[in-house]
Amino acid sequence: MKYNNTIMNEKRNILRELVPISDDDFFIVLNHINAKFDFPLHFHPEIELNLVLNSSGKRIIGDSVVEYTDCDLAIIGPNTPHLWTGIKDNNNAHVVTIQFHENLFSEKTLNRKLAIPIRELLERSKRGIAFSKETIEALKPKILQLSDSQDFDSLLNFLSILHDLAIAKNTKTLASHSYIDYYSFPESQRIEKVNDFIKENLQNKIQLKEVADLVNMSESAFSHYFKKCTNSSFSDYITDLRLGLAARLLFESEQSIKEICYDSGFNNISNFNRTFKRKMGFTPSEFRDQSKLITKH
Repeated sequence: MKYNNTIMNEKRNILRELVPISDDDFFIVLNHINAKFDFPLHFHPEIELNLVLNSSGKRIIGDSVVEYTDCDLAIIGPNTPHLWTGIKDNNNAHVVTIQFHENLFSEKTLNRKLAIPIRELLERSKRGIAFSKETIEALKPKILQLSDSQDFDSLLNFLSILHDLAIAKNTKTLASHSYIDYYSFPESQRIEKVNDFIKENLQNKIQLKEVADLVNMSESAFSHYFKKCTNSSFSDYITDLRLGLAARLLFESEQSIKEICYDSGFNNISNFNRTFKRKMGFTPSEFRDQSKLITKH
């Protein structure tokens, strides 16, 4: 079973949402007062900014499962599964959702100097980004104001919000890079070649030497080069890919944990459990239980 085929073929409990945005809209704002959090785990091609107030529960974005309290703000890129849950019978929960097309900005626009931070924000959003309490407090009035009007000034306000998010500090990227079908290095053909090889052989034992030989480099030179290009050691990168695949299968398939262990490239169940717990904060069985509990809402 190949890496790409596995994540393409295993689907469970994730719905495609039809977003009520038209081609004529720059963006839409959905203002949910007394939010019930009754929509299941879902995805859509539009980018989404979600502000959750006066609530607590769990937030799923990709393979990230995190508890939130009081207020939460996150941006989710196209086709990344997501879900918020809240405490039942809470009549004070308030959710403001802003959705806009992935192609709202042209590539030429995003490559201009002033737009580069927004371009980087939208790229990172594919894994989901959570923002700090300080950013939430600063942007909450702007986001709430956006839900009150849809005139030209609201477009300027929307662009201002995106810029403020793009330069915000203390952000946290959520889903692992391997959970989503996006991970490329256009600036490095060598790394792209290595990345393709790793994905095709993720279930097998991958030796540093064979990958270094693939791009005609010594092991030492390749290790330094790989770390410089990816910000990750070679071994950590492979582990993260395998964990991302495992998390996706735990969410989206009915395979046993033992089957997922080996299909993700781990060679024994105890190492798989230990590594998953260290990186994800849950054991594989706990992670699956969390996802099943949440998708019932």
